[in-house]
Amino acid sequence: MAAHKSLWPILACWALSSAPAFAQQQPGADFPPGPGKDTVVAVCNGCHSISRLKAGYDAAGWNMIQHMMQNMGAPVVAEEWPDVTAYLMKNFPERPRPPAAELPGPVQVDIKLWDLPTLGSRPHDPLATRDGAIWWSGQLANKLGRLDPKTGAMREYFLKSPHTAPHGLVEDKDGNIWFTGNFLGLIGKLDPKTGITTEYPLPDPKAKDPHTLIFDRDGILWFTVQAGNMVGRLDPKTGEIKLVTSPTRNSRPYGMALNSKNIVHFVEFGANKVATIDAKTMAIKEYELPNKDARPRRIAIGPDDIVWYTDYARGFLGRLDTTTGKVTEYPSPSGPQSAPYGIVFTQGALWYNESFAKPNTIVRFDPKTEKFQTWAIPGGGDIVRNMSVTPDGNPVTANSLMNQVGLVEIKSPPSR
Repeated sequence: MAAHKSLWPILACWALSSAPAFAQQQPGADFPPGPGKDTVVAVCNGCHSISRLKAGYDAAGWNMIQHMMQNMGAPVVAEEWPDVTAYLMKNFPERPRPPAAELPGPVQVDIKLWDLPTLGSRPHDPLATRDGAIWWSGQLANKLGRLDPKTGAMREYFLKSPHTAPHGLVEDKDGNIWFTGNFLGLIGKLDPKTGITTEYPLPDPKAKDPHTLIFDRDGILWFTVQAGNMVGRLDPKTGEIKLVTSPTRNSRPYGMALNSKNIVHFVEFGANKVATIDAKTMAIKEYELPNKDARPRRIAIGPDDIVWYTDYARGFLGRLDTTTGKVTEYPSPSGPQSAPYGIVFTQGALWYNESFAKPNTIVRFDPKTEKFQTWAIPGGGDIVRNMSVTPDGNPVTANSLMNQVGLVEIKSPPSR
């Protein structure tokens, strides 16, 4: 696994807290002694600096992290896992997390979850397709997966290149599944009928960390390039890729959404900004949010073209009217450290999750009444990074740390 050191600046983004301030004379020299220490130091330091070891997980979480690392080639044998897990739990414990606020309301839901066949696959994004299936990107298993929620049947598809690290997902009109190759700097297309993957490498070596992608109504594929600070477009007919750099340095373009006028919107997770991009000129227009500490991570747009975003850093749901520039903020139910993340607009409301509340929650916000309703995700839910919507209007999730995909069946939407 030492050959994959270049991947770790990207992998570091999924750590949940800062590392203890150990002096690093020798790798792990100041780590507390105990069974499991030698394995932790040898294995972790073989791929990346030992200082990247983070606190933030319980026993189940650290166990899943070991599966993730094993998927990436870390030489951890099963017999060593109990000592390693116990060592990590003792010395890098889960940090305090805000309790989930469970708020009653008028809607009933049924949250269904399915365990995925490859442990530690780290399902990143979900995708509900027109045929009723739920797909997931198995980022650290290097696979895409498909679930039939009616039967529970699953199928996994291996990708063409090792360590592609599939991330975002979207379906085209022919039923092909497009994805971002997060580690290799490419856009991929999987034909589910044949299992064949086609790759489109990004033309600029600085275009690292392709992230989220979306089709506009003209069939052009748009995508964000977080670490490269870029936004790109790909014409599926020709394979031509064009890239443009964000006007704001280190703005980290992230989630994307399309409005009714076929205008692509995206959020800048490294800045307090939401932006649009012109389909012809690729000119980017930014909307600065009023609080300098705001960090919008995902975005949804309602039928009235109002932009909604999750402010991950501050624990808010945000509303932006791009016509007037007016911003309205709503504190997320579980508080400023709840880390709102994946979000969709469906059945007249915003649905999102709180990714650091314990347990994680599904949150519904009615923009007409401005009232919240919440549900705890069974089993804890960690971590819903993005959401999608089924053809009949139900949110779907991919729960990264729990290695699950989920379906939120809305049973009783209020009458309008």
